Amino acid sequence: MERNVVIVPYRSDWSAQYEKASEEVKEVFGSAILGMEHIGSTSVKGLSAKPIIDFMVGVHDLSVVNPFIEPLRDIRFEHVFHPELPNRRFFRRGERGAGTHHLHIYTFGSDEWNQNLLFRNYLRANSDALKRYEQLKKQLADQYPQDRAAYTKAKHPFITEIIEMAKTSISF
Repeated sequence: MERNVVIVPYRSDWSAQYEKASEEVKEVFGSAILGMEHIGSTSVKGLSAKPIIDFMVGVHDLSVVNPFIEPLRDIRFEHVFHPELPNRRFFRRGERGAGTHHLHIYTFGSDEWNQNLLFRNYLRANSDALKRYEQLKKQLADQYPQDRAAYTKAKHPFITEIIEMAKTSISF
């Protein structure tokens, strides 16, 4: 059985992949976008990651997303409903378990928006935290090779710790 959680060394083309996908999404959303950011491990230079481009779009209110579900499907972003995450709309490019891009839509300036930025920016600025996170990700990928949900859940305490540390040291 193929591994669902595979961590690969940092690739310099991840930034270009984000730029390309973000331009496509900008064409769909137009002026409804208040902000867009490359997030997740592929946004941190030098950090090994699952090769999935995570990025987020900030909008005034999540209710504006519904009219964009079909146009996003036209550019190969499938809406995936997650009732346990009511403050986010999620779209995946690629098959479940083999997606290439994850688009997260949040209310611009919300806690979720800001926490993503805090985490990314802290890892970019702190090589020790980056190394610790990379080591944790590799360990968890070995521990949960076919269970993305368990892998993600197991990273949560570290992510929370970094966000709390970042709140005292990084402004954005």
